Amino acid sequence: MITVPPALAGLALLAAAPADAAESASAPASSQAATESVTVKEAAGGGAQAERSDEASRVVRWVASSHDNRSLPYVVIDKKAARAYLFNGQGKALGDAPVLIGVQPGDDATPGIGAKSLSEIGPAERTTPAGRFLAKFGKAAGNQKVLWVDYATSVALHTIPVGNKEKRRERMLSKTIADNRITFGCINVPKVFYNKGVVPLFQKKGGYVYILPDIKSIEEVFPRLRVQPFLDAAAP
Repeated sequence: MITVPPALAGLALLAAAPADAAESASAPASSQAATESVTVKEAAGGGAQAERSDEASRVVRWVASSHDNRSLPYVVIDKKAARAYLFNGQGKALGDAPVLIGVQPGDDATPGIGAKSLSEIGPAERTTPAGRFLAKFGKAAGNQKVLWVDYATSVALHTIPVGNKEKRRERMLSKTIADNRITFGCINVPKVFYNKGVVPLFQKKGGYVYILPDIKSIEEVFPRLRVQPFLDAAAP
């Protein structure tokens, strides 16, 4: 199990927007090497998965019982906890890690935001949308490979851009959650979580990303949660 505690967040790489990609391309090699030191706690070594919130647990149970993931791997993003939970296609929990998300709380992307440059995106538009997304790998600015969560709104899951100026590494390492809100909407994850967990699972056929809301009710974002208790009760 890949378990990355908040104090062991890894880094590096790219972004889904031109400016971040440019930063990554121009970062010195020594800076990149300094970000690659990260520890993975394997389950056999005593690493325990972070306790999930009630809302995250509900989504995890729903996906597992309904097979909503269609045998594809999936990630559950709990924005309120700034945490990601990774599962294989059979619903087995493989690990969790802290994440960085959009600056502004909100569960909807601004219409047309995918066509804007970073400089055109205002603070109120820097949200990480909630919902169920079929995610696949593709190219972003700078010919870099990212996991596109929602290509139309330029939301991707990737590691921290090298050379960023917002102290994203420190934010991910901190014990607080409020400072994990710093991106333009993309989801930054530790490098080891990305390279050893997400990439091997998602690289062939992709998978699903379930992003929990921070303003809307969870039933509004995932309507099937309303009927899942009845389906569970009716199951043999």
